[in-house]
Amino acid sequence: MTRSIDQVRSSSVRKVALASAAGTTIELYDFLIYGLASAVVLPKLFFPTGNQTVSTLLAFATFGVGFLVRPLGAAVIGHFGDRVGRRPMLVLTLTMTGLCTALIGVLPSYATAGLVAPVLLLVLRLLQGFFLGGEQSGAALMVVEHAPERRRTWYSGWTFLGSPLGLFVGTAMFSLSTAASGGDFLSWGWRIPFLASLVLVAVGIYMRVGIEESPEFRELRAAQRVTRVPLAEVLRTSWRKVLLGVGVNLGFNAFIFILVTFVLNYWTAVHHLPQQQVLTASLVGGAAQVVSILIACRVADRVGRTPVMLTGAVFIIVFAFPLFWLIDTGSAGLLILALALAYAGSGVLFGPMASYFPVLFEPRLRYSGSAFSYQLGATLGGGLSPLVATALLSVDHAKPWPISLYLVLGGVISALCLLGLRRQAPGPVAD
Repeated sequence: MTRSIDQVRSSSVRKVALASAAGTTIELYDFLIYGLASAVVLPKLFFPTGNQTVSTLLAFATFGVGFLVRPLGAAVIGHFGDRVGRRPMLVLTLTMTGLCTALIGVLPSYATAGLVAPVLLLVLRLLQGFFLGGEQSGAALMVVEHAPERRRTWYSGWTFLGSPLGLFVGTAMFSLSTAASGGDFLSWGWRIPFLASLVLVAVGIYMRVGIEESPEFRELRAAQRVTRVPLAEVLRTSWRKVLLGVGVNLGFNAFIFILVTFVLNYWTAVHHLPQQQVLTASLVGGAAQVVSILIACRVADRVGRTPVMLTGAVFIIVFAFPLFWLIDTGSAGLLILALALAYAGSGVLFGPMASYFPVLFEPRLRYSGSAFSYQLGATLGGGLSPLVATALLSVDHAKPWPISLYLVLGGVISALCLLGLRRQAPGPVAD
């Protein structure tokens, strides 16, 4: 029995969505394990200043540097994605990010190579961030351009499952390597998660080379409507959308990277409690965020993206103080509850973003516009939040209330920018 056209189309969309989700999971695994390492490994091996706070700040600085080049990567990769095609750029970004991650796993320490070690670490982190800058938005718009209008948020949301799944896999790898290496974790155990990236990347490339180019891009190319310098036109005609989009992502990224990196350091360095407890709580949180993203995307296809995402932004505002109240109890059970709620609530804002950013821009400018706006928000939010939080911790004798205020501000910015974009792009574009 032959399959109907709708069945063939649904199968094709699912294939693209799964390939995008797998690739993004691997890319985010590569990027996020650096965040975990910057909290527990890198200060000791690459920045041994003799002062724990200074060493941690230096490690978090290299974590943030990876974000600084993401908008540049978005501009360059987005340019070629709008001119050459979506698929070639996604294969390139996956390959290069994975290679940079594996090379970090073979770097010598400061004790072995001196200043050469942190310099090489910085270079690889810069390259890793550059290529990631064109990955997540490109994978999302690839799904958006394959999916039917009424299910765009659902299918594209699979792409952003890569963030919690990448965190889940990365945290699991750190837990396994910690258990396997025991007392030798700092000598060789920490390298295992980085080297494992090579295997994951091979799987991701195999899946991505088998998908077709975006139908909307094929139409643009056939009609010779490809823009010569897409980002320049985006900034000339849609700069308000770009700025408001930056704000939408800023609040989410500030919140999520406090969870990913800072909480681990806060639990171990301030409360002097076991690292494994935070890793376990992060695993639960990653699983909770997978569920919340899927639910949020399903609901958003019914009621609109903006109302759902506003709910997520309000959650960040409301939960910013209870997050640290629960953590400061020192209870492993309440830590798990805090991170499960935090990851799940933030996923309500995050999940629909996968389709939200691409549809703000017309197809011929879509890769450049969505990637640049999204990644600049990620830089200003996630890239700076561990550094800001570490600095704010010293304001009132290691009390976390200034950090909570910082998170509240980020949530307010996201909410206001969502409302602003609703006026800039009313109807089906924003909702």
